[in-house]
Amino acid sequence: MEKITMILEKIGLPLAYALFAGGKSPNPPFICYLIPNSDNFSADGRVYYKINEIHIELYTDCKDLSAEQKVEAVLDGYGIFYEKTEVWIESENLYEVLYTFEMEVN
Repeated sequence: MEKITMILEKIGLPLAYALFAGGKSPNPPFICYLIPNSDNFSADGRVYYKINEIHIELYTDCKDLSAEQKVEAVLDGYGIFYEKTEVWIESENLYEVLYTFEMEVN
């Protein structure tokens, strides 16, 4: 988890794992990230490569291409192949741009 945190800190936006303490998020844009699953490579009952699924959730109160470009520039700089989706969360009045990818655990 240290590697992904180090990478995400380079984006320069407020950052938290899963949610901000006390449920008090900063003003948008901000990032929450999760490691919801693993997709390990194994054989003969042994894990040879630990691979985590990573979700980066970018939250903005309006479509913010510059915030998206910051995230993508850092991911591109590390050669990370990602998928990107977007949704409007009406109850929160926020856009969520979700970046998903897998990363080997060292």
